[in-house]
Amino acid sequence: MSDDLEPLSPSEAVDLYIEARDDATEQTLQGQYYRLQAFIQWCDEEGIANLNELSGRDLYAYRVWRREGGYSDEGKELKTVTLRGDMGTLRAFLRFCGDIEAVPEALYEQVPLPKINPGQDVSESTPDPDRALEILDWLERYEYASRRHVIVLLFWHTGCRTGGLRALDVGDCDLDGDRPGADGPAVHFVHRPNKGTPLKNKEKGERWNAISPHVAQILKDYIDGPREKETDDQGRAPLVTTKSGRVSRSCCRDTLYRVSPPCWRGEECPHDKDPDTCEWTHYSEMSKCPSSRSPHDVRSGRVTAHRLADEDRSLVSDRMNASEEILDKHYDRRNDRQKAEQRRNFFEL
Repeated sequence: MSDDLEPLSPSEAVDLYIEARDDATEQTLQGQYYRLQAFIQWCDEEGIANLNELSGRDLYAYRVWRREGGYSDEGKELKTVTLRGDMGTLRAFLRFCGDIEAVPEALYEQVPLPKINPGQDVSESTPDPDRALEILDWLERYEYASRRHVIVLLFWHTGCRTGGLRALDVGDCDLDGDRPGADGPAVHFVHRPNKGTPLKNKEKGERWNAISPHVAQILKDYIDGPREKETDDQGRAPLVTTKSGRVSRSCCRDTLYRVSPPCWRGEECPHDKDPDTCEWTHYSEMSKCPSSRSPHDVRSGRVTAHRLADEDRSLVSDRMNASEEILDKHYDRRNDRQKAEQRRNFFEL
């Protein structure tokens, strides 16, 4: 232990680190705080009450403990992608600790980061664009202008993230296309961090996304009909509401988990399950169904649909509020055959 270090417990250090990250979004901080709770628990189990005592050998031992399922609910071995995220957060945390003289300044460089093979950090659970349209057709026929219908509609037609959908107020919707210079209806995504609805990319995430007159009419019918006439804690009128106010992230996520399996629409189960006895139909188990899809998956499907339609890459990037590189890596799910056929059509082969 160096005489130049100042004693500091792991939990106190984590609190200081989170307080110092005032430039990060609340969602980012929540994720980092959760991952560092695993480190605090490991330190407690190992009897490390002072970060001054931490060594490179300890960091390797922590990685092994975490990889083997330490701190996870089910004790299962962590996926490499998850482990790398944990160790990356620990590295940033220890760099901060070095700056405040709680650990040796270069200790963060000894954090062992697992290697990830190309493509290993990419999700492959994107819904086929036709399937998304089938879900919307079903909702339009049987649950027209319901909250569930509107959530799926906004995710698919705007390609927004969950935070963007939650951020929309009734006043952010130009459903008649009356704003200056408008060519039609649109919704406005606005970064309001002090009012509880930040956007992932902050001010750079602010944009108008055009919607069709048909989508605008559904939103009008929702606002005039089944929408709960509630305000949030800031006195704002959210577009999508529950009886408690602004729709939550979990409500958005669970909506997609519910409507994406074919059995929900009365179709045959592709997994040979009986819907009457299937455990995946229960609220707490919906996400485990192989046919369930998340908001991220739907966003990926929307990008894929744009690409299959040969739409301009830069315009898709602007609409989705993500760089072309990120869209290519994490969202575009065209297979090699689809890409080849598009090249054939482009070059008129």
